[in-house]
Amino acid sequence: MRALVITGPHRAEVQDVAPPTAAPGEVVVDVKRAGICGTDIELFTGEMAYYHSGHTTFPVRIGHEWMGVVSRIGDGVDASWLGARVTGDTMLGCGECRRCRSGLQHVCETRGELGIRDGRPGALAEQVAVPVTSLHRLPDTVDDAMSAMVEPGGNAYRSVEAANLRPGDRCLVLGPGTIGLLCGLFARAAGAEVHLLGRSERSLAFARTIGFDNVWTEETLPDLPWDAVIEASNAQHLPAKALELVEPGRRVVYVGLAGSASLIDTRELALKDVTAVGVLSASPGLAGTINAYAAGGVDPRPLIAATVSLEELPRILAEGRPDTAGPGPKFHVAIGR
Repeated sequence: MRALVITGPHRAEVQDVAPPTAAPGEVVVDVKRAGICGTDIELFTGEMAYYHSGHTTFPVRIGHEWMGVVSRIGDGVDASWLGARVTGDTMLGCGECRRCRSGLQHVCETRGELGIRDGRPGALAEQVAVPVTSLHRLPDTVDDAMSAMVEPGGNAYRSVEAANLRPGDRCLVLGPGTIGLLCGLFARAAGAEVHLLGRSERSLAFARTIGFDNVWTEETLPDLPWDAVIEASNAQHLPAKALELVEPGRRVVYVGLAGSASLIDTRELALKDVTAVGVLSASPGLAGTINAYAAGGVDPRPLIAATVSLEELPRILAEGRPDTAGPGPKFHVAIGR
């Protein structure tokens, strides 16, 4: 089958590789659509921290935002999964440790990460093998484009859930990339007044086109009380800024990751009686995201700038956004025939 393979820093190609098999408890999915995110870019450039920790080595087969149709099942898997439209969790816990047994498999010490850590080839391929326990069925009301946005949506869903917003609250989202914009969409669906803070005029202009009127830079941000601040950027200084801006007694949510350590003053955290929440993964938010998409409360499709073929992807990874792409931050790859 065809699969994207990153062979070294800044080197990727589509190769013919052996198709996966359905091991006991697993299924093989015919991938129809997959997304590209910032983690995938870091895996391509060699900047991903997992290379330094030894969790990931070249060659790498990426792809953790995906949807498809189950085509084969392994021993012990119910036959009702055959033909099902599905997406799946990225974080694959061992299933036996204390964290997994308490429902925290996404922070399992020995977890696999589909398309990110060694051992689990990703979904930028014609087929992918995954444990049946990681699957989520997709209703017909959630089309293929929306379905491949469930994983990033789950991160945003959890972030907004952690912000504990009430209707009429004022929420500030730092970083209008894919996750930040999705946070804005979920916060707006929760009845909050949403503001976005960004840096590039292109990203801020795009945010306006999808209905966000309150978009600012650090220089233009108004002096307002912020009931929740969601930090979704990769800027080293903004985690501290989020804590500075949030109202006492309210919540700051950290879902963005900078390339180097960010510092906050825990004295300010304590003296303001602020609750700070970190969000690692979409795992506990996947079902809620699917339901929100199905109900029509959140539509992630305007964020998709282009849908390209698997063969086009190595050039796009190397050269960046093509001139023909739309203004959104997300790229999708159509794989299934």
